[in-house]
Amino acid sequence: MPLTVLSVAYPFAPVGPDAVGGAEQVLHALDAALIAAGHRSIVIAAAGSQVAGELMALPPIGDLLDDDAVARGRRAAADRITAVLRSRRIDLLHLHGVDFDHYRPAGPPNSPPVVATLHLPLAWYAEAALMPRPGTHLVCVSASQRATRPDLAGRLAVIENGVAVDRFAPGRRRCGYALMLARICPEKGVHLALDAARRADVPLLIAGETFPYTAHRRYFDEEVRPRLDARRRFLGPVGFPRKRRLLAAARCLLVPSLAPETSSLVAREALAAGTPVVGFATGALAEAIDEGITGFLVDDDAAMADAIPHCDALDRDACRAVAERRFALATMTDAYLSLYRCLAGIEARPGAAA
Repeated sequence: MPLTVLSVAYPFAPVGPDAVGGAEQVLHALDAALIAAGHRSIVIAAAGSQVAGELMALPPIGDLLDDDAVARGRRAAADRITAVLRSRRIDLLHLHGVDFDHYRPAGPPNSPPVVATLHLPLAWYAEAALMPRPGTHLVCVSASQRATRPDLAGRLAVIENGVAVDRFAPGRRRCGYALMLARICPEKGVHLALDAARRADVPLLIAGETFPYTAHRRYFDEEVRPRLDARRRFLGPVGFPRKRRLLAAARCLLVPSLAPETSSLVAREALAAGTPVVGFATGALAEAIDEGITGFLVDDDAAMADAIPHCDALDRDACRAVAERRFALATMTDAYLSLYRCLAGIEARPGAAA
């Protein structure tokens, strides 16, 4: 029986194949999987999003994401959800934004079952968003993320993020540069990657986007831009084809996150491209990286610099094999589609009596 799933993105980040954020990439993959499986997918997301199903675009917010703009975006998301629920038969609502509690419907009997995927560190969510609520089902993206709130562990499911491993391949020729792919914001530690590359005397390419928050723009101007030079360059946003080429040819990927990584899709993509990862030992990176096999876990930028040359000795095929075995996109999408069917009442929960 076909389902109709309404997915709601973080209102300020477009969804699509070139999305910078992991939440937007996961939503894009689930939307495509729903359509491929013969279901109906409706997506509420920022203007400019690209989806396989039906897009209900939110109005543009403007050039600056200040408090007023954020409030307008949340109201627009809430109004759009209400309008869809009134006019369509929706089997399930899937929320992806860190601020989902601002536009989540009131709950049964006035709305369908709700899934909220917690893409970011649990400490970043309002406490009310994590509390039990009838009809709302919370999903973490890694075991390490769930472990940060042992008091809630019994109410938090885990579905690990996957990547399109088959869309990546190890490059025939490796170049000497290290690579960083990330949003340009303080918690991603871009300045530390630059310091590590300078200390190791290696080129660094940084691809990513600076979202229109005042703090993010200030961080780029004060911490990132002054560290750039002829050998350490900022490329700006890149589309998927260029990202794939950059990963395939890189010496290694750097992930100096200061906040606990809940998954790090880009680390998984790097391994799919046969590229080792050097990252800070935070959150789910410790689950994704096999020390001395697919990369290195380090504590600071000095240790990151020391680790970069050692990546040359790692087996690229081993990196790729780990990605194929552990991070397949279909594993993630199949798990979500099974959850959707369970909550819609057309499939028994695993282990339940027939």
